[in-house]
Amino acid sequence: MTDAAFPTTGYLAWQFSQIVASRLEKALRAEELTLAQHNALQQAARTPGVSAAEIARRSGITAQSIGAAVSQLVERGLLRREPHPTSRRSMRLFATGEGHSAAARAASIAGRIEAETTSPLGTDDKDTIHRLLYHLVEQLNPDALAIASRS
Repeated sequence: MTDAAFPTTGYLAWQFSQIVASRLEKALRAEELTLAQHNALQQAARTPGVSAAEIARRSGITAQSIGAAVSQLVERGLLRREPHPTSRRSMRLFATGEGHSAAARAASIAGRIEAETTSPLGTDDKDTIHRLLYHLVEQLNPDALAIASRS
């Protein structure tokens, strides 16, 4: 006999998230990117001038992890830092030409992983899940969607 309340929606969402993250992390190795680096690179490429603190808020990744990811991307020449015009404590991040190319390749990889992990679903189900997840994130962490609204 199964308990209708288990697995919970949150547990299933977490499991699916883990599956996607694991596959994406493995696939991004081809670009020599971690998930945190990928996130930082995508956000800097899509929202030029974003700060590392803003990336951390949007992504739910710790500021320390994003800071390390950004430093590695700067060392690799994929991002550059510029002083913020009004905040002496903040640096603005910009993707370099090479960074934009790497971001495009990584976005293609992420798209492939999304297609693979949602392949058991039909188009209508994919649209429904996307809409529902968007609504939940919009209510619970609207900062995470800031990149989508600025694109």
